[in-house]
Amino acid sequence: MRPARIIIVGAAGRDFHNFNVHFRDNSLYRVVAFTATQIPNIAGRRYPAALAGPRYPKGIPIFPEEQLTDLIRRHRVDQVVHAYSDVSHLEVMHTASAALAAGADFRILGPRSMYLRSRRPVIAVCAVRTGAGKSPTSQFLVDYLTVRGLRVGVVRHPMPYGDLESMAVQRFAAYDDFLKYDTTIEEREEYEPYVRRGVVIWAGVDYRKILRRAEKEADVILWDGGNNDLPFFAPDLHITLVDPHRPGHGLLYHPGEANLRAADVILISKSETAPPAAVDEVRRNARSVNRSARIFRTRLRITAPDPRPLQGKRVIVVEDGPTLTHGGMAYGAGAIFARAEGARLVNPARYAVGSIRKVYEKYPHLGHVLPAMGYGARQIREFEATINDASADIVVAATPVDLSRLIRINKPLVQVRYALVPSAGFRKLLDEFAVKAKRR
Repeated sequence: MRPARIIIVGAAGRDFHNFNVHFRDNSLYRVVAFTATQIPNIAGRRYPAALAGPRYPKGIPIFPEEQLTDLIRRHRVDQVVHAYSDVSHLEVMHTASAALAAGADFRILGPRSMYLRSRRPVIAVCAVRTGAGKSPTSQFLVDYLTVRGLRVGVVRHPMPYGDLESMAVQRFAAYDDFLKYDTTIEEREEYEPYVRRGVVIWAGVDYRKILRRAEKEADVILWDGGNNDLPFFAPDLHITLVDPHRPGHGLLYHPGEANLRAADVILISKSETAPPAAVDEVRRNARSVNRSARIFRTRLRITAPDPRPLQGKRVIVVEDGPTLTHGGMAYGAGAIFARAEGARLVNPARYAVGSIRKVYEKYPHLGHVLPAMGYGARQIREFEATINDASADIVVAATPVDLSRLIRINKPLVQVRYALVPSAGFRKLLDEFAVKAKRR
């Protein structure tokens, strides 16, 4: 029998991981293509031969997902494997329907097919939607466990937007590493907070190699998840965040609902700024599908280390990019802070240029905020121009990136930071985990 012919639909993350751990060396399958969505400038490239292995001496082509049905017919594809995150259940089934109509089976790999096992204890921080608060939670965990004498190795969900071969294993320990790996703004949003606090963070494409490297430097592995994806490593403690600013979403998005059902701990994030009824709703929804998880409320402390008077000022607010785009939020910590300080938010869409203007066309839900966008040098320049052209007195930036290191801004900058404020019960649970981790 010939090997089953496979197309993996993804977004330059889970798709590559699934290939590496399940398909690459498996003679039962032949991956004929990847398709790409969500991330610009991915389609038209190839997954390189150096990463694809000896069974794929020419690498594997990457096509736009719009070509999926044509590719199924052209390559006589047997199975379509769905491998990206933060899409509604309805969208997943639309893709499934397209695959079925073209004659292919439709699959989603589960944990037994794609988990890697670590020699160290693993904490996984996941969520039901992008922008629920994974990053401040992960950063709190690093600080908390470090104080308790544990070396924490942080591994971030992949964001390989550049040359895939050179990004196979990335180790970020200093600002120079951002230049070394030619990182985008989206990558720096995730990596920079760790480097700023002197913590090493790992990312890349080949997560088996990444895990083994991180284990050499760590007592505990912390998986800092991306979007609402499942972890790549089998967790000893699976933490899932739910967002009361988007109640109901935990049961409507893939694979966020799987994270909700699999969680050992469920954190209700941002509980201080959400309506009490919404907090109650996400708690009920969580308990309806997971009766064993421990549920804790958490808060986000929003501060400005170098504040300026904002009362009555016209401000342009820059927020974390993915939270606003495919995360579906119309505002973030920057808007909450600016409004609390009495500022007047200008509409950045009026000043958007180039690809930034297209962002507002693609995501019409965006309010008076600017997502931090920078998938490449050109878009960074257009992002800079949008800020500088805006008729505003001050820039309020809630992106985790220090914008002053990346672009020239012609207005005063107020950098907003946010940090997790945990409950006493969550702290006690972490203390118990730390004791067990030291014994291993």
